[in-house]
Amino acid sequence: MPSPLNGHTALVTGATGGLGSAIARRLAADGATVALAHLDDDRTAAKLAASLPAAVSLEADLRDAEAVRSLCQQARDELGPIDILVSNAGAYPRRPWTETTPTHWDDALATNLTSHYLLAHELSPSMTAAGWGRIITIGSVLATAGRHDLTGYISAKAGVEGFTRALARELGPAGITANCVAPGSIRVPAEDTVVDDSEAMTARQLARQCVQRRGRPEDVAAAVAFLATDGTGFITGQTLRVDGGWILG
Repeated sequence: MPSPLNGHTALVTGATGGLGSAIARRLAADGATVALAHLDDDRTAAKLAASLPAAVSLEADLRDAEAVRSLCQQARDELGPIDILVSNAGAYPRRPWTETTPTHWDDALATNLTSHYLLAHELSPSMTAAGWGRIITIGSVLATAGRHDLTGYISAKAGVEGFTRALARELGPAGITANCVAPGSIRVPAEDTVVDDSEAMTARQLARQCVQRRGRPEDVAAAVAFLATDGTGFITGQTLRVDGGWILG
């Protein structure tokens, strides 16, 4: 059987992180050519690109409009038109509400919300011209569940869901779908730098879920790959939670 994404080209942001690299590998395995966007991680990005059949690595600060414009142009120059955008890059700054300054707030929104706008705004015209496109944003179940010390991040992720629904309305007539994948508690290496007692944290998390295991990056990648295919052209404006049944309803 032919690979489901043969002939398509994807841009994956945050491609060197646990989620981004799994997404990039899955899209490549399904036949897509992949542009790997990262920030200050040349070695990891180059290694990942070398492991994939057809990929390039590109660096950009996605908070900067001109940098995003340059990134998208480089990707097009290297690989041709981009018809799948996986807008995954973000940051998870933990800070008590009482210590959250306007600067912290602005940075959280620029990193975790405005970057999605900049990328979609830059790439959607060529998708519109082609009459086909897939825009997949990465949100978080915390937009629904809430959590202390993450006000800016959670506000931005809630904004991502609203942005994605608005984008579905704007771009649906052009044959472009826009959906959000909202991961739950996914086991990634970066977790080790922010969790003091991983066993206790895992026990608390499993008590919230229906499925009694931690999520894996590959679980998120499978959802993204599904939404990127031709067969999902009638699914748009949705948030698909990949959380083991943490949030129901």
